[in-house]
Amino acid sequence: MRRLSPPALAAFATRHPWRVVSTWLVILVASIAVVATLLGPALDADDGPTNRPESIRASEAIDRHAPDTRGASELVVVRSERYRVTDPEFASFLSDAIEDAGEIEGVEIASVSEDMAADASIGDVVAALPRSEDGHAVLVPLSRNGGDAEETAEELVERAEQLSRDPDFSVRVTGDSIVTHDINLLSQRDLEEGELKFGLPIMLVVLVLVIGTLTGAALPLLLSLFTIVTALALAALIGLGMDLSVFLINMVSGMGLALGVDYSLFVLSRYREERAKGAGRDAGIEITGRTASRAVLFSGITFIIALFGMLLVPTSIMQSLALGAILVGLTSVAAALTLLPALLRLLGDRVDHFRVPFTRGGKPQIGDDWHTGAWARVIRVVMRRPWPWAIATTLLLLAAASPLLGMHTGAGGVATLPEDVASRQGYEALQRDFPDATFAPARIVVTAPDVTDPAITATVRELEQALEGDDRFGAPARTVSEDRRLLKLDVPVGTDALDAPAVAAVRDLRADIIPAVFDGDGPTVGVTGLTAANVDYFDIMRDWVVPVFSIVLALSFLVLMVVFRSIVVPIKAILLNLLSVGAAYGLLVLVFQHGVGAELFGFQQVDVIEAWVPLFLFSVLFGLSMDYHLFLLTRIRERWANTGDTREAVAWGVSTTSRLITGAALIIVAVFIGFARGDLVMFQQMGFGVAVALLLDATIIRGVLLPASMVLLGDRNWYLPRWLHWLPRVELEH
Repeated sequence: MRRLSPPALAAFATRHPWRVVSTWLVILVASIAVVATLLGPALDADDGPTNRPESIRASEAIDRHAPDTRGASELVVVRSERYRVTDPEFASFLSDAIEDAGEIEGVEIASVSEDMAADASIGDVVAALPRSEDGHAVLVPLSRNGGDAEETAEELVERAEQLSRDPDFSVRVTGDSIVTHDINLLSQRDLEEGELKFGLPIMLVVLVLVIGTLTGAALPLLLSLFTIVTALALAALIGLGMDLSVFLINMVSGMGLALGVDYSLFVLSRYREERAKGAGRDAGIEITGRTASRAVLFSGITFIIALFGMLLVPTSIMQSLALGAILVGLTSVAAALTLLPALLRLLGDRVDHFRVPFTRGGKPQIGDDWHTGAWARVIRVVMRRPWPWAIATTLLLLAAASPLLGMHTGAGGVATLPEDVASRQGYEALQRDFPDATFAPARIVVTAPDVTDPAITATVRELEQALEGDDRFGAPARTVSEDRRLLKLDVPVGTDALDAPAVAAVRDLRADIIPAVFDGDGPTVGVTGLTAANVDYFDIMRDWVVPVFSIVLALSFLVLMVVFRSIVVPIKAILLNLLSVGAAYGLLVLVFQHGVGAELFGFQQVDVIEAWVPLFLFSVLFGLSMDYHLFLLTRIRERWANTGDTREAVAWGVSTTSRLITGAALIIVAVFIGFARGDLVMFQQMGFGVAVALLLDATIIRGVLLPASMVLLGDRNWYLPRWLHWLPRVELEH
């Protein structure tokens, strides 16, 4: 294991820099080839549960017994302000539109009446289509049987746009595959516009200002490139054996930039500091390997631990996001411990070439110059009166966190998508002309050896009567499979299957309405459909909050206790991180649910916080915050080990790392603000949450609350009970 320790890896990279760089270049080329050939097929738009909840089991029953009875999955609204549906011009246009849709592979007109013949003419089909109350629109239900969903959606949208060029008619489409298609397009657009066109330029500016030289600023970008491409290649290989969400790309790119830059800054700043103290080039790399590189290793471990809890959540999106972040953590640590020392060995002092005017040129603070600067003055003020500052900042963060008590989790429906996308326009057309129509009804699935048994039929009729008497549900449509082992009731629950009334209706359907009719000894009854699937998804997110929090906090405590040989340091670190996470939750609720400042930031006010966002924020924020915490505490402990003065060590540690930590945080904030500027509400919430929490963490937590608490605790910061002295010693300095 010593051969794989940070000092050993740094020493090897110093002796064989070209061998290390060549190896990473080979890895980069191979990774590009793997990403180009394997990543696309490995990604899926499905982000549902992986533990087979009720909705999945019921859906599988439909696939086994009645795969051709799924009904309409896409809806087309054809409207004319000039003509009525009964006019010949409308009938002619509609016939052409239906024939056009029939040319798309795997798409057909859904059955509009049970007694319509299979070979009915287009005229018969047109005559049977639902019409709006004003007589100017018809609803064309389409079912998709086979074919690629993404390609089907693209063709439907394209043909609808072509047909809408007729000034007398408008054609709007929405549905399952259309919504998924639009979300995927928006995700790609948010990535390009937010991360690449907004976050990346700001990151470059901050990097140059923090490092002060163009050559030095190029190193973190180079490491981020290697990190992102290698992590994507590993994900593509893993995707050969498991389904991965398309959002993995967003996670890898965002976290790759964040960690690649963070770890590069930690290592690069320590190397330049040692060179400024007079150490030779190789000696500087060696000292950096024993100090900053060790801190990077344990930062990476705590980051991976923080994301490990999310990996356990049985949903495709959470596992994909966690996997992407974990792979980024592994590759960024590997690059920082091997590639970066090799590049420093080859560049030497040329890392300081091309200095940028009006900056400090990245000059490290050595000697007594750490007493100067804005942060040094802040620390002196805080340390003079630590109690008032500790109490005031704690109360401020608790006040910011207080709105989280009113947090409601769920999912944004079609209504939260931008107005210019096809699925949103189709949804609005449905609301206007066919408010009771839906492409995603609740599907009650009854399975038994013979569902036509008179007792079962009577019970089903009783259920139908209960549903007909509840104005939250539309008229149920009954279907029996050919083998008579499955009976399905399609029950409309509103145009937007993900809004709060639809979700509440399906919960009541499962918990009260169905149990009141079917007893436990009868047939198997389950509810599936888009709303039911999301109810299961919401429940999974809720049920895994406590396990994820417990696992992450416990493992983080153990790692920090071993690293710092203290039980006070990990307890305090966890409490401080929970304060910043809690404040982020509270501000998220305040802005998105209550709309405070939403218009100012360009966000939508919505009824719910996306169900996956709280768990995601906790894991990612905890991991990133621990990065800064570990880096800062290692410097404080290093100074304390040399002087024995906790007060002076805290002042020195915060003052000398503040510029670096603030710069690193601003870079990540810029990346995630790029996400927040996107059109998808879930990315807005994620980006805003991460950005706000890291700003609080890099300023109030690191600059005020942490030094105040450490000064108040004094030497008790390093307390370790005697019965734990057997713990292994992990040296982060020397």
